[in-house]
Amino acid sequence: MTPYEALEQHFRGINDLAHVFAVLYWDEATMMPLGGGPARANAMAALAGILHERKSAPAVGELLEATRSSADELSVWQQANLHQMQRAWISSTALPHDLVTAMQLAATTCEQTWRACRPSEDWATVLPKLESLFQLQREAAERMGEQQGLSPYDALLDAYEEGLRADFIDDTFADLKAFLPGFLEQVLERQAQRPPLPLPGPFPLDQQERLGRALVRTLGFDFEHGRMDVSHHPFCGGVPDDTRITTRYSDDDFLHALMGSLHETGHALYQQGLPAEWREQPVGDALGMAVHESQSLLMEMQVCRGRAFLNYAAGVVREAFGADAGDPVWSAENLHRHYTRVERGYIRVDADEVTYPLHIILRYEIEKQLFAGQLAPRDLPDAWNEGMQKLLGLSTAGNLKDGIMQDVHWFGGLFGYFPSYTLGAITAAQLFATARTEVAGLSDSIEQGDFAPLVGWLRSKVHGQGRLMTADALVRSVTGQPLGTEAFKSHLQARYLTG
Repeated sequence: MTPYEALEQHFRGINDLAHVFAVLYWDEATMMPLGGGPARANAMAALAGILHERKSAPAVGELLEATRSSADELSVWQQANLHQMQRAWISSTALPHDLVTAMQLAATTCEQTWRACRPSEDWATVLPKLESLFQLQREAAERMGEQQGLSPYDALLDAYEEGLRADFIDDTFADLKAFLPGFLEQVLERQAQRPPLPLPGPFPLDQQERLGRALVRTLGFDFEHGRMDVSHHPFCGGVPDDTRITTRYSDDDFLHALMGSLHETGHALYQQGLPAEWREQPVGDALGMAVHESQSLLMEMQVCRGRAFLNYAAGVVREAFGADAGDPVWSAENLHRHYTRVERGYIRVDADEVTYPLHIILRYEIEKQLFAGQLAPRDLPDAWNEGMQKLLGLSTAGNLKDGIMQDVHWFGGLFGYFPSYTLGAITAAQLFATARTEVAGLSDSIEQGDFAPLVGWLRSKVHGQGRLMTADALVRSVTGQPLGTEAFKSHLQARYLTG
């Protein structure tokens, strides 16, 4: 067995343990009884420690060193795999075992506390857990940054997408901050003249579930290798051959639940489409979180909120709720007006695609201040309120449930993740603009509920590439251009001012 083959065998075992961890997380978020929280937190911390030991083992470093001399003899995929193994080893060796287990225990405990405290806005109870978690996360970021020659926050960004730096995000978000406020005013003025007809509820949850499953299946989700459940916060988890998506329902509004399900399906299609021959290796994993978010937002925002898809989906929606085909309330046009309705709102996951980047910019600016030492966790409610007033003209004073406590991310230790959403949105626009030029009859196929042409294109161009290249190289390869905001802004202008 060559050193490279030994590395593949070693990382195959790591992949198996990561599979177990993914299903444990899914169960904790969907099925676990409330009383199981402390025991599950300990179990997940123990497993995180085992994974860290496997990734940071001295033998891995020795095998990596032994493989470098013969790296030229490896295939392109093997060389990329070796690079990802090296990244995993470097990031793991930056952190001591006790810190890794402490972070996982703190993250699971804090997230469980957040779930219990959010409905009653009990900030006083969750804050100490968040403070402890943040201190551990900051220590980890400092250690990773020191090892890699990066700032602590850049080290967090790099963990979610190789090569991503705050300087690029600063420039990109500055462009959007200059464009969006004026554009938002134009859209609000235009839409005030043609509001959508209200949809009559309630919408029984069993009917919503059947509707969601039908359209999730239409997009191409493989229920033989996946399942769909309910959680506090929608997510996609699991592994390619066992993909888990979740959603949440409300009987007075089916619109958000349906699009949330289709959003998570975009993630799932990416996961289920990763290269089969490399799924047990690091190179066979998803490229990064910005690309992952691009796949969910391409499906939800670019496609499923568009006229072609809603022309198809309107009939499925009417059938699900027993609505009259001749009733204009249930027409594709009215659904389109609902799904492209723009308004200033408090909740990120319910935001339209015009205001959504402003929600992300708020979180990004707060994260940077946290890791620069300019803010502490106790300052977050006031900083959030100030940012919301500045960016969206809304106050969250005394409204923590819709303010700082609305997202799970920070309470689950996911610092540095939020920029991925808006980078994903502009990536999605750039990719879909290319797909429209390369896939013949794409709009017609979507209008007929046939997603095979689009998913096939994505399988070839994005999903099946795994981590063969960086996100920047992938975007350039597919679209011929570096990632930028022009396709995203053009999409918004076409949909909201001329559509």
